[in-house]
Amino acid sequence: MDKKKNTARMRMLVFLFLTAALCIASLVAPFFLPNDPSQVDLSKALMSPGGEYPFGTDQLGRCVFSRVVSGASATIFSAIVLTGIIFVFGTFVGVIGGYIGGSLDTLLMRIVDVLLAFPGLVLAIAVAGVLGGGLKNAVLALALISWTKYARLSRSLVLSIKEQNFIHASKLGGSSDLKIIFKHVIPNAMGPMVVIASMDIGVMMMQLAGLSFLGLGAQPPAPEWGSMLNEGRSMLQNAPWLTLYPGLSIFASIVIFNLFGDSLRDMFDPKKNYVN
Repeated sequence: MDKKKNTARMRMLVFLFLTAALCIASLVAPFFLPNDPSQVDLSKALMSPGGEYPFGTDQLGRCVFSRVVSGASATIFSAIVLTGIIFVFGTFVGVIGGYIGGSLDTLLMRIVDVLLAFPGLVLAIAVAGVLGGGLKNAVLALALISWTKYARLSRSLVLSIKEQNFIHASKLGGSSDLKIIFKHVIPNAMGPMVVIASMDIGVMMMQLAGLSFLGLGAQPPAPEWGSMLNEGRSMLQNAPWLTLYPGLSIFASIVIFNLFGDSLRDMFDPKKNYVN
């Protein structure tokens, strides 16, 4: 058992390092770009990768490498911020509804049911279309429809936790509901919730890129991986590097975040003992 725990801990540390390195690199790298990602030079349009332009240039002569690196922070941190928003709001709704119960719980869960009745990405496209293009509006659109699973999960965990003996003992000891929620309920529910959130970053990244690809997220000329895929799709045969490198960046980032979430799941087993 100890060997398995040590292996899981080591695996988590490795992917934590890779995740942290990816985030730090996306923040620092834009300050060391070889070329201006927004500089237009039509005389250098659609140059093949190599030399001064390791990822080639796009139809406007802009350096694809510089645009990919510059767009990393927008894509990655937008996904992290979005995941944080839906994690906090969804968990809050689920904890309140599950702990208080009654008509409030019924009302909150009916709202969740209504949102779950529609295909998530289709509803996000509709909301983003109403709000208009832009990365902030794309984040808001996805936040409005993505918090429901956190509400469902946290509610189910709270319904189980609040029936534990230490919760009843706390109530008999005179602890307020607010104190019980923050001292006992939330800490015991955080393990599975954090694992789901860490694995959700890749999903949110893909959905943000999808909205940008459809023209409902980041708008040109801002460098963002999804919008870069949209700009290069019409020249896939003549200049495949326009979509290859943004696509590989999205793929690699999602794999790193998913593996980190998977390693967290191995560390924070949902069947662990409750914390008194």
